[in-house]
Amino acid sequence: MSRAFRFAVAIAAITWAPPLGAQAAASLPGLGFAHHDWEIVCDNTRTCRAAGYGSEDKARRVSILLTRAAGQRSPITGQLMLGRYGDEDESSYDALPQDIPLRLRINGRVIGTLIVPQDSLQADLPPQHVAALLAAVRGHATIEWSFGANTWRLSDTGAAAVLLKMDEFQRRVGTLGAIIRTGPRGEAHVLPPLPVPVVVAAAIVAGLPGDADLARSEALRYALRGSLGPDGECTDLTDQSTSAGALTITRLSTRKLLVSAQCWTAAYNEGLGYWVIDAQAPFHPVLVTESGSDFSDGVIFSDQKGRGLGDCWSSSRWTWDGHQFVRTAASTTGMCRLMAPGGAWSLPRIVTARRARNSR
Repeated sequence: MSRAFRFAVAIAAITWAPPLGAQAAASLPGLGFAHHDWEIVCDNTRTCRAAGYGSEDKARRVSILLTRAAGQRSPITGQLMLGRYGDEDESSYDALPQDIPLRLRINGRVIGTLIVPQDSLQADLPPQHVAALLAAVRGHATIEWSFGANTWRLSDTGAAAVLLKMDEFQRRVGTLGAIIRTGPRGEAHVLPPLPVPVVVAAAIVAGLPGDADLARSEALRYALRGSLGPDGECTDLTDQSTSAGALTITRLSTRKLLVSAQCWTAAYNEGLGYWVIDAQAPFHPVLVTESGSDFSDGVIFSDQKGRGLGDCWSSSRWTWDGHQFVRTAASTTGMCRLMAPGGAWSLPRIVTARRARNSR
């Protein structure tokens, strides 16, 4: 089974996974979990984001995002998004006002009204709406926003399981602050938030004469192939034909270089391999990723579609710190539900703060 095929299967089956598929996602900090029409991603600071969607068979698509930081008495905030993807959706909004007054009903009872601007199709949910939604999804409920004959219905299928994951991850089960399994205990032992890690980014240096010559080095190709392991694949390294792509060499520091090569191509994604090597043989290559997309200003980028329509993406970033590439971001845009071109939300698994320093 090719790496490209394995990647396509993984990203289609687990839309919240960052590039490299489910196995790499399991090694990341935080949490990723999806159940029916809901999903949750918790990042390395212990902030959790849960997204719910309308059923896929509904013409009017809607999603909400519930966010809660770790720590005692942390509030839950909410956002609403209305789906608009393609020409048919564009025309369906033409008859609606620029500021759409949506009425929230839960089990037929009016909770309140929310103004959603057409230019963004997003709005913050008032606290009373969030509270009503959380109470409703503990069981089965009909949740819908409406304006005139237009109705956007949110699915409750999977919500309780996903929000229980949030409680478990933040150690709130059995406390007064839990969403699903509340209890009599206070929140003294709820997990505190973790600080955002700071990564000190190093500037890369100018190339030296002879760097580009390494692109034709068979010794380097041999070393790179050895770094892939028994299951690793990289087309430009294993293809023995004259059409095999050339390596790209970028100097990082006086002693280290970055090498990239085309590793795989799928229907709507491709993966570049990136290695840090010593400037001299035997090179000692260290693989950063086989699913890169680009490199610029000391950062390796990976941006992959969840499917060809481009309504869901996953991404990662690795930053050069003068010694190695540190993974400084990993996120997904949520489920593939035709909410918007480029995806609905930003659901990070890794967040960092970047600070620059001079090259070593």
